[in-house]
Amino acid sequence: MAGRSRSKREPLSRERVVAAAVALADEKGETGASMRAIAGRLGVEAMSLYNHVAGREDILDGMVDAVFATIALPAPSGDWKTAMRDRAVSARASLRRHPWAVGLLDSRTQPGPATLRHHDAVLGALRAGGFSVVMAAHAFSLIDSYLYGFVLQELSMPFSDRSELDEVAGGIRDAMPADAYPHLTELMADYALRPDYDYTEEFDFGLTLILDALRPDLPQDTA
Repeated sequence: MAGRSRSKREPLSRERVVAAAVALADEKGETGASMRAIAGRLGVEAMSLYNHVAGREDILDGMVDAVFATIALPAPSGDWKTAMRDRAVSARASLRRHPWAVGLLDSRTQPGPATLRHHDAVLGALRAGGFSVVMAAHAFSLIDSYLYGFVLQELSMPFSDRSELDEVAGGIRDAMPADAYPHLTELMADYALRPDYDYTEEFDFGLTLILDALRPDLPQDTA
């Protein structure tokens, strides 16, 4: 039985190593995806991993590339503003699924094919929308600075859903001395604790401001 079980085991591969690392990082953070932990997850010895990856940095390259592969690529033609909005919404969703990734996405010196394809598609959508090379770079940097910063702030919030928000904000409000912080009390009562409040709207508001402020700087027929 043991021999048959081993023979049916899925062969080890780079893809399986990276997938196991991503799963561990999702559960325990980036540091939880150690070589030993990855090997344990796969049921092999740690040294076996080196037949498929060069080391931990190579695994991190693969993990980052795997996250980029989950982000929807902007269309190569069409409205650039819609493309940038849809791509930012998709990226935020991916980063919320993989919280460890936000500090790593642009850190790799050996970017993988999904990473390169993603960046090229974003720049291509901006160029097709009339942005010069320089303005496309400015727009890309500005949008991602907002995106990454918002996700970092969002992940640090002491709530993850509406019920937790009500509990946390309500507890803060109830613990504050009466009339000591009138503007905070007003914010909670008139906005954050309203039944229709959705924190996602904060992201949409800021993203809209940025996209409305950006302007193509080339005539469409010379972009």
